[in-house]
Amino acid sequence: MKSGLSLFASTWVGAALGLSVVFYPPSDALAEILDPSSESSARSADTSADLTDRMTVEGKKYLSISESQSVKTPTPILDVPQSLTIIGADEIIARGFDGIGQIIDYTPGVNNSQGEGHRDAVVFRGVRSTADFFIDGNRDDVQYYRALYNIQKVEILRGPNALLFGRGGTGGILNRVSKKADLDEAFNAYTASIDSFGGVLGTIDTNIITGPNSAFRLNAMAQTLEADRDFYYGDRYGFNPTFRYAVSDVTTLDVSYEYIQHERFIDRGIPTAFGRPVEALKDVVFADPNDNYHELTAHVFRANVEHFFTESIKGNVNVFYGDYDKVYANYYATDYDPQTKVVELDGYIDETIRDNLILSGNLVSEFETGGVAHTLLMGTEFIRTHSDQARFNPVFSTNGRDREDFLATRPLDFRAGAGTNAAGQPFTVGFDAFNDDTRVKLDVFSFYLQDELRLNEYFQIVLGARFDQFDIEVFNADPNVLETRTRKDSEITPRGGLIYKPRDNVSLYLSYSESFLPRSGEQYMDINGAKDALDPDTYTNREIGVKWDFLPALSFTAAVFKNEQSSPQVADIDPQTLDVIDSEIDGFELQLSGQISDRWFVSANYSRLDGEIVERTGPTGRTPAELPKNMFSVWTSYDINDAFGVGFGAMYQGRSFINTSNSAFLPSYTRFDAAAYYQVTDALRLQLNVENLTDKLYFPNAHSTHQATVGLPRHAMLTLVGSF
Repeated sequence: MKSGLSLFASTWVGAALGLSVVFYPPSDALAEILDPSSESSARSADTSADLTDRMTVEGKKYLSISESQSVKTPTPILDVPQSLTIIGADEIIARGFDGIGQIIDYTPGVNNSQGEGHRDAVVFRGVRSTADFFIDGNRDDVQYYRALYNIQKVEILRGPNALLFGRGGTGGILNRVSKKADLDEAFNAYTASIDSFGGVLGTIDTNIITGPNSAFRLNAMAQTLEADRDFYYGDRYGFNPTFRYAVSDVTTLDVSYEYIQHERFIDRGIPTAFGRPVEALKDVVFADPNDNYHELTAHVFRANVEHFFTESIKGNVNVFYGDYDKVYANYYATDYDPQTKVVELDGYIDETIRDNLILSGNLVSEFETGGVAHTLLMGTEFIRTHSDQARFNPVFSTNGRDREDFLATRPLDFRAGAGTNAAGQPFTVGFDAFNDDTRVKLDVFSFYLQDELRLNEYFQIVLGARFDQFDIEVFNADPNVLETRTRKDSEITPRGGLIYKPRDNVSLYLSYSESFLPRSGEQYMDINGAKDALDPDTYTNREIGVKWDFLPALSFTAAVFKNEQSSPQVADIDPQTLDVIDSEIDGFELQLSGQISDRWFVSANYSRLDGEIVERTGPTGRTPAELPKNMFSVWTSYDINDAFGVGFGAMYQGRSFINTSNSAFLPSYTRFDAAAYYQVTDALRLQLNVENLTDKLYFPNAHSTHQATVGLPRHAMLTLVGSF
């Protein structure tokens, strides 16, 4: 358990900005880049061997094979001109995290959105996203809760950057790096957890050497979900075998298949009154216990070939295919009268069937021209997506509408599609009314080029651009419409950065990046009506920052940024013309992370965000929804001795508005967490993680005005972490 947590300082960035972790003292980092055979390089490699990617080809560590399928460039985090946070598998286990949302709680510049109770939803610097998720650099845009059992690390990049990831990424992206088979060592590891609600989680991670040049690894999980809320239930299963084969000393093949099965209850939260969540209703679940559910089945295949052409040129080809079948049904509050205690409920059932095929290739070359060192990245990507979405609304027998009033009691008189309304009338209800049905075909072709130029020991420049052609066809299967609309967008998105390094362990940077989002939206729902005539929304990020590895394993970063959005809209006065509405969010972030000593780890983060809603008439004075002005988090762990350690954390989220009208808000809150670890033997650790130590009532996020999430009360998880 020693340290018990992964480090951030001087982490190498491979594919998708940091996909292979190697820890180097700052004074040796530059020497390693410039001269892989140097004494300092060897010394660092010796002290970090157990953390180094074991697939590194001898003599080519400066182009080490990444754990990701989409290799970008071998750039140290210190030289990346953008804000970036990485959390590794060891820390994920030690902190008791089993979902993306818990990681977001302790990351600067980002916060969670509710996701309607059935999906990850992250607000990246004030921009909510349900689709800017990636797995091994591949787009993972279906709406669901992502598991962490097979994840080597999670990377969170802030600011738009289409060059590396394509469309979207309007405020940032989140990339999960999966575990791969290991050619060097056979091992068996497991975790077994039980929480105070009664939920159980078990994972296994086993690696088998199948030959002199091949290995097989299996990660699997089974989880039952419990919570304090009425009717809550769920289970989740994951199965992920991977195979690695070293074709030769310079060529490696990775193949992976993942099966995902997930079912859970959907809780959309509680209504607001007088501008804030109604605390008296904190224990009421506004749902039908039988018809608020989410089900997902997915099959995901990945294959990757990486090859060193020379000691300074490598490439990879990646194939990704994902097949997803998802359905979710839910009722939720849409209005509330505090005088009569009457709540209005609406609902729908929604189905998504999607398959994504992604083919990509990258070539990375290091060379010199005229005394200038270059790291040149060339890449291409092709995506073909088929996505069918259908939605049906409820019909209440009492009024023939899709909404009905209920007395806000615990529980509501509503179960299995029947009950009694606020007027005492019995009813039945089913999802019988057609809402929409769209069939989407999408082809995306991309090409990108980037050069990292090391002018001298002090100055570096990053220049690049990406071309995307986004071709979408949407068939509207509404029997009253039955139309097909198409739209083709071609966008060039640049990226630039200037890095100044007064010392090997310090960098100051300026950066500019762009991204775009087609008007079909994140989930390709439709381009009906006038939407097929509108250009994409565009996003730009300007950032100034400093990164300082001021201790061998402790890093400090700070960034000041401004994100701007331009959104074309059909003009109110003349529908034949367009208004371009610009809005912006600016702020700054501070991040300190790493080892203060061999026994003491700390991660501290602060961010401040400011923004204003801009409409056709100009600035409104209103603040964008889900934009807390201040967010702060700290986590620290200390090994008291070789067997026993403790951890403590705190997070603060400032007041934020639930809606764009600013008529309802989520109050600010502070939550405290804690942990304790005991190393029973070399092969067994017992740990206790406690969240919300003071049993604070808080409301961490919301989806809309009358759907505010009730934070979990104090709860604990006891975990065995072992190997054999």
